[in-house]
Amino acid sequence: MTDNQTALITFVIPHKGREEMLKQTLASIASQQFDLSSVRVVIVTQNAGLSSDTLPDAPSLRVSVIQRPENDTISALRNAGVSESSGEYLAFIDADIELAPNWIAAMLSELEAVPARMLVSSVQKCSEDAPVLEKIRTTLSNAVTDTNVRFLPGRNLLLRRETFHRVGGFPEHLITCEDYFFTDKIHELGDLYYSTASSYVHLGEDKQFDEMFKKEIWRGQSNLQSIKGRHIPLSEYPSYLVPLWVLLFAVVTLLSLITFNFSSAFSALILALLPVALYSLRLKKIAGNQIELIDIGHFYLLYFPARIVGTLTGLFKAIRI
Repeated sequence: MTDNQTALITFVIPHKGREEMLKQTLASIASQQFDLSSVRVVIVTQNAGLSSDTLPDAPSLRVSVIQRPENDTISALRNAGVSESSGEYLAFIDADIELAPNWIAAMLSELEAVPARMLVSSVQKCSEDAPVLEKIRTTLSNAVTDTNVRFLPGRNLLLRRETFHRVGGFPEHLITCEDYFFTDKIHELGDLYYSTASSYVHLGEDKQFDEMFKKEIWRGQSNLQSIKGRHIPLSEYPSYLVPLWVLLFAVVTLLSLITFNFSSAFSALILALLPVALYSLRLKKIAGNQIELIDIGHFYLLYFPARIVGTLTGLFKAIRI
């Protein structure tokens, strides 16, 4: 199969930085239980180049590498990859995703099973010896499965090329939250389906709480920008309002302590911690005995402040622009 021939499915993988996980990602594609001659991979990297041993040793699998400037957003990388691709189907995966061997076959089957289905994704699976934070993230990702959802994360997506072009591709003005924006646009066309028919391991999943805190600040910086240009369903309101609730009553707690109004400080502190308690109990109900409540509480005590800082950072950046 020459490079000029059309593939059935093209994987588009945005990449920057280390290559160890990209190598595992590519190896998982090369190990698919599928005819690799009908598969193409387009890596869109912001590195100066890729090591030769990063690319999979699979002669029947075509892999192309495109280099893009460091200031391109992840959306710009994905869109550039599509412009250099061919085929009826597009698979978007991150450069730190290890796909189950049946991913292509299962996701193609799921996408074609229902005419109204526009986009499909497989469930997340924990790595071996996963730390508690990875278990928390995986449980949150898999809170609802084998059902239509409003949003799908951009870590592993399969759709028809036609669908991609109908929504205008990924929003290049967003640094983060681009998958919210993109999949919400597709939701206007039809169903998004989250399936247990296959799975993936997020190799780059947060392992330590301090690492998670820093990444959540980064992820939160496009929260407010992602609202512009799309309808916001009621189910999304808590993700924007709860961090503001926590911030408001945390400030009231601090001001009350400064003015020695300890009763008001205690009441405000209870209100500030209320969402932490409610979200923790909800996740504990989903996780069962797999995760301790104290670890879940630790997660949310860091998650909400990080989201607050990230949202405020994004707001200040937007004002300066």
